[in-house]
Parts: sequence; structure tokens; C-alpha cells
Amino acid sequence: MAGLIHQNKKKITFLAGILLIFALFFNGMALIELQKLTLIAVTVIAGIPIGLKALQAIRMKAFSIEMLVTIAVVGALVIGEYTESAVVTFLFLFGDYLEARTLEKTRSSLKNLIDLTPGEATIIREGINITIPVEEVVTGDRVIIRTGGKIPVDGTIISGQALLVEAVITGESVPASKKKGDIVYSGTMIESGYIEVLADKIGDDTIFAKIIELVEEAQDSKTKTEKFLNRFSAVYTPGVVVLSIMVYILTLDVHLAITFLVIACPGALVIGAPVSSVAGIGNGAKNGVLIKGGEVMDRFAKVDTLVFDKTGTLTKGKPQVTDIKSAGLLAENDLLQMVASAETVSEHHLGKTIVKEAEIRGIKLAAPEKSKVKKGSGLMALIGGHCLAIGNRKLMEANDVEISPELMDYAIGREKMGNTAIFISKDRKLAGIISIADQIREDAPSALAEMRKNGIKRIIMLTGDNRFTAERVAAALGLDEFHPELLPADKVKFIQNLQAEGHIVAMAGDGVNDAPAIAAADIGIAMGEGGTDISMETADAVLMADQLLQFSHAFSLSKATIRNMKQNTVLAVGTVAVLLAGVLMGSIHLASGMFIHEASVLLVILNAMRLMRFNHNKIKKEFKLRPVQA
Repeated sequence: MAGLIHQNKKKITFLAGILLIFALFFNGMALIELQKLTLIAVTVIAGIPIGLKALQAIRMKAFSIEMLVTIAVVGALVIGEYTESAVVTFLFLFGDYLEARTLEKTRSSLKNLIDLTPGEATIIREGINITIPVEEVVTGDRVIIRTGGKIPVDGTIISGQALLVEAVITGESVPASKKKGDIVYSGTMIESGYIEVLADKIGDDTIFAKIIELVEEAQDSKTKTEKFLNRFSAVYTPGVVVLSIMVYILTLDVHLAITFLVIACPGALVIGAPVSSVAGIGNGAKNGVLIKGGEVMDRFAKVDTLVFDKTGTLTKGKPQVTDIKSAGLLAENDLLQMVASAETVSEHHLGKTIVKEAEIRGIKLAAPEKSKVKKGSGLMALIGGHCLAIGNRKLMEANDVEISPELMDYAIGREKMGNTAIFISKDRKLAGIISIADQIREDAPSALAEMRKNGIKRIIMLTGDNRFTAERVAAALGLDEFHPELLPADKVKFIQNLQAEGHIVAMAGDGVNDAPAIAAADIGIAMGEGGTDISMETADAVLMADQLLQFSHAFSLSKATIRNMKQNTVLAVGTVAVLLAGVLMGSIHLASGMFIHEASVLLVILNAMRLMRFNHNKIKKEFKLRPVQA
């Protein structure tokens, strides 16, 4: 019964509204008895859904707004105030309908994401193209996607070329060119072209599914303000009942006591904070920023110190080999082949750069017999029976590898030019140096300037890279501090020292090597186009388009969201105070008070909805200036 009434609440609301218009007509025609019957009918029809929710609250031993309204309506019927009982029930139900509609809009980002989930996939099995539900796709299937089609899996393009709209993942509306070997993500759409994709991740394992899960969890989480208001309303609501009884005892005016009961309902107060949180998180999701809940928003808004990793965060993270210097043990290509073969097992961006250079030169690679990652230093590997050490000076020192003054001067010279020098030893003898250079992100200066303007007092860079490269980046961006040649544990310790000094710290990194530091910070930000499993698990926020502009947007959005919550709280409390003063002074009555009360609820929702457009035009403009490249 309750479920049926809930499903038809919209129809019940409009039926009550039509009957209320008829009651007004009967009043004009002086058909008083017919008017009374119509008003009673409106009260009963509109009051049933309210009464049922009040009954549910009683069963759960909780005080609810519906309970207060039900008590007031029954009281109004008893004393013969049929007009007010009808108007109050209709306004409450109509307000509930408007709330549901506007709240649905604040959650539109999540709904839009879910609507974009592909339902079917065309795959090749046994040489035949078949279309199946996306749930039946398995890892290793070859999936075909044509112009206008949505990609149903995460995978690698094995043939074809296409322009992909990746807004659902990155917030970026400019199509990105994708070709053989590129990774594509579920939920993205082909604007033009044809590709075949080898399915790597399916169903709930795809990045798109994880985004939906994160946004759902975030929108259901609560800020400290929300938690406080929930505790407050649990005390406030029964307190209103007690106060209304006291008003009756002092005045012996039933009508005044009932009016006091309805007007003091904390509707706007209870809904003001959560609707702001949902709208803010929705704005972030729409612009490719996944913020994990209202509590993260609350902490983020208080951040005063930013700590950045260098490579892939302040720089593009797409380095290139600029020079290969052999020490004489091996020819240049032989040195590259040996190092690249060892790096095939590495997940580090510099290792991948070396492998890519070897592939460009057409050098055949083989997996190492053994390998071991030395965090913050490099990689040890066994290739063809030879022991290789690939990394920085610390790794060479740890392996007692002597570096000649000539090669040390060469390495320092390359570093002063902005390169990272990778030292390579073979059987504890220096075999050569590979120079790799990265570029500073174009949006870094403007993004950092924006964050300073929004209240950030200190910007620091922590990197495992050499001093010269770190100094060059820090000087170009006007950073307050930089600390080079750090291990992951050193970064964690540095952040903990900042926190001990009383700073609220946000740490931005690639989500893999910097995972410990990201976890240690008050706010962890993972950079990474398309995101990674570890970045989503470790970080408090994920920037899906891999752009610092999104960091700036996330920070200013958090401050705007918390500010919006405070505005809604002041508006709600102020409205109740004014209404109660009006009731006690006799200038506000039950029906008019209920109208103002419901209007205040709608007003806080509309105020929160402004967050859906926060910084929207600026984000879109910047994206067009700096489109994500494949």
C-alpha cells in the first residue's frame, strides 16, 4: 500500500491541487458546505502520504518533519481550520515534489554517467561478427566499434584509427585521435573512424564502472557539517514538539501552538548541506574531477600547502630519450637493447620511455632473466648472464660502480640542460648514460597562480630527480621550495613534518610511485589520464584528464561548495527565526508560514544548484586551448 502511494505521489499532489482550486471556486460561489467537504478531501488525499511517512518514523523510533506536519494537520482538523489543513498538506506535498525534481538535477552527472553505459558489444568469435549484451564480453575478446558507437570495454586498439570523445572519462569535449597500440576506455564514443579493441578489462573492472562507483559513494558520503546537522535535527525536532506544547500552556491558543509546530520544521536546515555536497561532487564529475565525498571537500577547502611530484605532475610525463652516451663497453644500440630489455618489466615512466625508443629504432627486445625494482633508485636485472644496474647515482654508489670525472661532467652538463641522466652499469662497470628530458605542462603556471589566488600559501616540489632538473622546473614555475633526489619514504616524512608544523597538505602525484605520500597527505590527488586502479584507491581525488587546470578547479570548487553549505545553513536558520518571530507576533499564520517554509527549502536547493555551473565556462575554454593529445 505504502509503495503504491509513493509511486503515485505526483498524481496525488496534482489531484489535491485541482481540488484546492475547486474549493476556492466554491468559496467564491458561497457554497460553504461544499467548500468544507472539498477542503477535507484535499487534507485526507494529500495527508495520506505524509501520515504514512510519519508512521514509518514512529516505528523506527525517530522524529521526522512528516510527524510534526501530521500532528499539526490533525490539530487543525479538530479545531475546524479546514482551509489551513488543506493548504498545509498540499504545500508540503508539492514542496516535496519540487525538492525531488531539483535534487534529481543535482544528481544529473551520475544519472548521465549511468545512461552512457554501453548495453551491447559487437565482437569477433570464430571469424564471425556477433552482437551480444556487454555483460557477456570476456577478457581477450576482439571488440569492433564503428562511428557513433560506444566502447564497451577497457582495452588496446589492435587495428584501425578513430577520433574518440572521452568527456565521460576526462571531462574533455575535444575528440582525441587514437590509433593502433593506444588504450581506450569503456563509455567513450567514436566520433568518426573504425577500431578493433582487445578487451583487457570488462564490466565492473573498467575505469568507467569505477568512476560511477566512486561518484555514487561520494554523493552518499557526508561532510562534518551534515553529520552535525543530522545530530542537531534529532534533538531539535522533538524539542519543537515540547516548545509547541509550552506555547499552548502559556497562551491556551491551540491555533498558535499548531502554527508554531509547523513553522519550526527544520526542512531547509536538514537538506541544505547535503544538496550542496551532491551538487559540488556532480560538478567535479562533469569536469573530469572525482572527489571522494563531502568530507574530502571539507578538508580540501582548508588546504594551505601544496606538494607536487615533478614528472607527470608538473611536467607532461611524456619524456623522450635525448642522448645515449656509451662508456665504451657496448655500442650505442647494443647498450639501448640491453637497457630496454631490462626495462620491459618496469612500470616506471622513464623505463617505458627507454623501451619506446628501442621500439622506434626497430630493436628486438627480450625479457630479463631476473629483475628487481629499487624504489627511488632504479632497477637491477640479469640479462644474458650479465648483471645490470639502471638508475641514479645512489644506485651506482650502492653497487660500487666507479664513474669517471669525464662522464660525471657529461651527466652534470646534461642535467643542467634539463635532462634526467640514467646511469647504466654492466657487471659493476659503468656502461653508459641515457639522457631523458620532459617538458613543463603549459597549464602549470596559470593553474598554480589560480591556486595561490584562492588561498594556497606554499607550493613545494618533491622529486627523485637530480638537483639541476628540479631547480630548472622550480625556477620556471616560481615554486616556494624544491627537494630533489628523494626516495618515496623521504617524501612521506617530509609531508608528515609539514603536518606537524600545523599545515593542511595536499599532495599530487602519479598515484603509483607516489602512493605512500598521497596516502600520508591530508588530501591526496592522483594525476593520470584515464586514471589507474591504485590512483583511485589511494587518492582522495582523481584528475581524469591529467591536467593541472583540473587541480585548480577541484580546489576552488571545494571552497565554493563549503561556502555554499554555510550560505544554506544561514538561510535556513534565518528563515525559521523570522517565521517563529512572526508567529509569536501574530503576523504569520499556518498556511502562509507553510508557504514561506517550503519556499525556503526550494531556495536552498536552487542555491546549491548554482554549483553545477561553477567555473564551467572557464574549464571549457581552457580545455579548448589545451586539448588532450592521444
